Amino acid sequence: MNRGNLPELPVSGVLPALGEALAGRNSAVLVAPPGAGKTTLVPLALLDAPWLGEGRIVLLEPRRLAARAAARRMAELVGEEPGGTVGYAMRMENRTSARTKILVVTEGVLSRMILDDPELPGVAAVIFDEFHERSLDGDFGLALALDVQGALRPDLRLLVMSATLDGARVAKLLAGAPVVESEGRAFPVDIRYDERPAGMAVEDAMAKAVRSALAAEQGSVLAFLPGQREIERTAERLEDRLGADTDIVPLYGQLDNRAQDAAIKPAPLGRRKVVLATSIAETSITIDGVRVVIDSGLSRLPRYEPESGLTRLETVRVSKASADQRAGRAGRTQPGVAIRLWRAEQTAALPAFTPPEILEADLSGMLLDCAAFGVADPSRLSFLNPPPAPALNEARVLLKALHAIDDAGRLTEAGAAMRKLALPVRLAHMVAEAAEIGQAQEAAMLAVLLTERGLGGDSADLERRLIRFRAEKSPRAGAARQLAARLAKQAGGARADSPAAPGALLIHAWPDRVARARGERG
Repeated sequence: MNRGNLPELPVSGVLPALGEALAGRNSAVLVAPPGAGKTTLVPLALLDAPWLGEGRIVLLEPRRLAARAAARRMAELVGEEPGGTVGYAMRMENRTSARTKILVVTEGVLSRMILDDPELPGVAAVIFDEFHERSLDGDFGLALALDVQGALRPDLRLLVMSATLDGARVAKLLAGAPVVESEGRAFPVDIRYDERPAGMAVEDAMAKAVRSALAAEQGSVLAFLPGQREIERTAERLEDRLGADTDIVPLYGQLDNRAQDAAIKPAPLGRRKVVLATSIAETSITIDGVRVVIDSGLSRLPRYEPESGLTRLETVRVSKASADQRAGRAGRTQPGVAIRLWRAEQTAALPAFTPPEILEADLSGMLLDCAAFGVADPSRLSFLNPPPAPALNEARVLLKALHAIDDAGRLTEAGAAMRKLALPVRLAHMVAEAAEIGQAQEAAMLAVLLTERGLGGDSADLERRLIRFRAEKSPRAGAARQLAARLAKQAGGARADSPAAPGALLIHAWPDRVARARGERG
């Protein structure tokens, strides 16, 4: 493909330098702000590289929405549909073919590709996009790729792209890789502050700010809220209180693909839209027509609790880097306005960056994958932030209790059966154990229900949710049931005559949480 066919964006000016860096070295770092065009233009430009040959470029995105959007945009630029020159693969969706030269994946997919075949046959380059988000899968995927590059594939190109990360620090991890920097093309954004009064619910403050912004400004609005619950409540408060030409559109991870795609499309001519989004809209995508951003200043992050063995979502203040990313959404296509629902002086007190997930996550899945990779001690791998020793010790204790690894940290037969299921460790153990008694299908349905939030409703009664999940007609529910069927087939085992109750299956996921009541019951 000729680079002359690509649109001119800020990153275009550094493409020759990036090409030279990767021609002379097997690693490079690209630092470019949001809107520079790195996600779509860089992979397409590298199709001309002599070192690519018949190989494929794998582009990692931190979220499914971003992966689909990037693949569709690149396919559009080459005059095709996804699945041709550009394809994508993720947990419940695959659009690829033998012609695919650029494969866009979510981060966990790369780790499994490496673990299934460490030589990565047919892959010439791996690009880590939006690496500043510092997800656990992204950090682990890079650590595995560096190990493969050093031991088996010195010809494998690794490119780390980021908007806000310290490029020199990443370059050091990549053995002194060259750093290429690009200027952004952000339009001016007028940042204003409208503090949320003490005691006012975030959805009430957001609804008020949205109505004021629509009355005072032109264009569509992108409003950042911490989660689905706040989005739904804000939508309720705005319903029937906006102009007839304005649409309210939610955007969060549990929506099906069609609803997510509708949220990022530009509003029809003569109409405006209010996109109520989680942090899913911070990076990697552009919503045309948005020139007003309203930021609640809140985000919902996973926090692992060793005492319960569960990961819960905690609402926290955003980092300064995230707040800047959000504000920048207003200036992607034209001058805009960013309204922050806090006092100006509070910005200085925000943490500089969101903590890397590896420092606060459950590491049992990563440790199981390391054992499958033949690495009993993850500290042997190259991480930007090494995994904390206490968290690794907790993970080892759990994996031994589930008989997934032996005392030397080597993968057991049971651990191998768990790892191939692509589920969190406890749920993988549940499905593998259930397969032994002919309950693989029921356990796989339950595992998918617990990992794909929003399916079957939000009731605490899992049996009721499973009944609803089996009857749901949405494309997302259908894809989830297909995933459960594949997991059950991988687990194997004959089918039992009658299904087990969810509680009986969950015992296999949390055997260390089972207790017997003693003494008299009051």
